[in-house]
Amino acid sequence: MIEVKNLTKMYGNFVAIKDVSFQAKKGQILGFLGPNGAGKTTTMRIISGYMPATSGTVLVDGLDIFSQSLQARRRIGYLPENPPLYNEMRVEAYLRFAGKLRGLHRGDLDAALGHVIEVCGLREVATRICGQLSKGYRQRVGLAGAIIHDPQVLILDEPTIGLDPRQIRDVRALIRDLGTNRTIVLSTHILPEVSQICDKVVIINEGHVVLEQDLDQLVAGTSLEDVFLTAIAHERGHEDLEAEEELEEVGAGRSSAQ
Repeated sequence: MIEVKNLTKMYGNFVAIKDVSFQAKKGQILGFLGPNGAGKTTTMRIISGYMPATSGTVLVDGLDIFSQSLQARRRIGYLPENPPLYNEMRVEAYLRFAGKLRGLHRGDLDAALGHVIEVCGLREVATRICGQLSKGYRQRVGLAGAIIHDPQVLILDEPTIGLDPRQIRDVRALIRDLGTNRTIVLSTHILPEVSQICDKVVIINEGHVVLEQDLDQLVAGTSLEDVFLTAIAHERGHEDLEAEEELEEVGAGRSSAQ
């Protein structure tokens, strides 16, 4: 359903991500992990069509996100870390507006609106102003807006950040339910969250993928935290070795010149 190939994004001379490649199958929930500044948000924005890449390809249900952007984005729902709500609008009005932006017409929009309000548990706040909602309800409204057009792919960037334990539990349960018939890419710093709801993990560090593995293939008795720390440490060790080799080559060059 999602196929990322050799994705690279540069800002001038700065390389944000380099040769990022991974896959997520239909109906799979993929946990996208990495330290701060590893390139997770950049990758997710490119996958969702909100940012161009310097090079590489992204296929969503076989459609190229760059050359077939409109068709591909119709299949995607994207929830950034901070939901882009209009604080002065009421919840129902905002979701109706989001549905219209996604091309839903009156009959389909009414049905979709009722569905996402019910699925995301927004019935009791449907007439309230978005700016007056708690963090948990704002996340729910953002998620409802991301799925109102019934996308096949859902991209979630830190959907439980800043929530209290009860809100985290509720949002996790909602993501699990949504994942029964969608492909979901979930970015989070909370490793137990990935263990509880994801089928696969991709770990990115300093702009490139260091691990891609199904969770059911983890060695028995090995925690996801151990896997994460080992992958990051191994990558840093590999980079240190490369740096040492480069220094040795420079030193050898200077010696021969002398």
